[in-house]
Amino acid sequence: MGNDPREQTKSLQMSKETGDSDAWDDISDAELLRLESEHLWTEARDRHETLSVDAHTAEGPAAAKHLEAGRTLAERLDRGPGPSSAQKRKRNLFGCCPMERYCCRYLKVTDVCGQSWCELQVLYGFKYPQVAKREEERTEVKAGASIHLARELEVHEVVQVCVVTREDHQAIKFLNLLGMISALQAGCCVRELPVFGVLEGVFMVGIIDELRYTDKGELLLNELKTRRHNSLPSKAQIKGHCLQVGLYKLLFDGMVKGSLTGDQVVQHLGLSLEQALGTGVLEHAMSLGFQVVTFGEVLDLLLLNLKYCELPCIDLLRLEYYHQGSGNVIGSQDVPFDEDQLRAKLQDYLSFWLGQREPRGVDIEDAWKCRMCSYVEYCRWRRETLHDNATIHTDKKLK
Repeated sequence: MGNDPREQTKSLQMSKETGDSDAWDDISDAELLRLESEHLWTEARDRHETLSVDAHTAEGPAAAKHLEAGRTLAERLDRGPGPSSAQKRKRNLFGCCPMERYCCRYLKVTDVCGQSWCELQVLYGFKYPQVAKREEERTEVKAGASIHLARELEVHEVVQVCVVTREDHQAIKFLNLLGMISALQAGCCVRELPVFGVLEGVFMVGIIDELRYTDKGELLLNELKTRRHNSLPSKAQIKGHCLQVGLYKLLFDGMVKGSLTGDQVVQHLGLSLEQALGTGVLEHAMSLGFQVVTFGEVLDLLLLNLKYCELPCIDLLRLEYYHQGSGNVIGSQDVPFDEDQLRAKLQDYLSFWLGQREPRGVDIEDAWKCRMCSYVEYCRWRRETLHDNATIHTDKKLK
């Protein structure tokens, strides 16, 4: 590639985002720290530089050199214009619903799950991205990331593929998914499987940690969580985890049932079907046996495979907790699935994003969560609520 800095590949380090920040005890592969994604892509285009994402190849052992692979780039760069861009247009967007205000074409599953812990914390993550970015350096985040990456490399070889456009890196995700469909059809275990689709009118995306078949032939979704403490999490934390795996099931089941359409993908991700794929993506597609030229051809190939793959819907949902220090299993929990109840809860959470109601802080009895929040200094709810309660308490004393 020569020494031209405009052509050099930039690798992005893996990061994690947790929807319920209990001192970052629980770190999931799907929980990624928000980066200013559109800003990254704008800079790359301005400098004509090439970014890199990771693609899965045939199953087998992976070399240690892949440990620094930036495999989560797609999750960080898909969102569209980031919070910083939205803040620059704050005056023009005043009064808009949160999705419009922060230029979100879609939501991550973890954005919604974070609302079960504290809705304001999720909102502040968009409003103050510099705070969320600092959390990348936390020891707990890095420890959880290492465990997840090691597990992924047990079933996938990871190679870096140079990409230039948003269509390129989305095509890599689709090519990865095509390989995972084949692996599931063969009865193999897959990890880091991307899922996406429309739920209650909103396009949502996520990453399933693991899908595999049980001895009885049931398709099991296993969500790995790593913990700093060698103990199971609190009920408040588990609440968000249960919501997460339930939403993953809805998205995956919709995909294999053929509910996903090309129009939905193009509309909500803001992609061009006619966009020609970059050289790196074309070479990777050819190595997998696919003859494609444009992003639209990759999307058509994916939708065709999903339509005729005859994969079953997910039968079982499970949460598995690992200790970050020792890497040992702490315990596991099977999660019941009630679709009606889950959709009702989702509708309530999405009503905030659609501007149908104001954001809610935690209940006063859950104010202990604020001790672990990185946004305490910005939180007006905390200041006003504590002041109101202090006033009430003082009034009672005076009586």
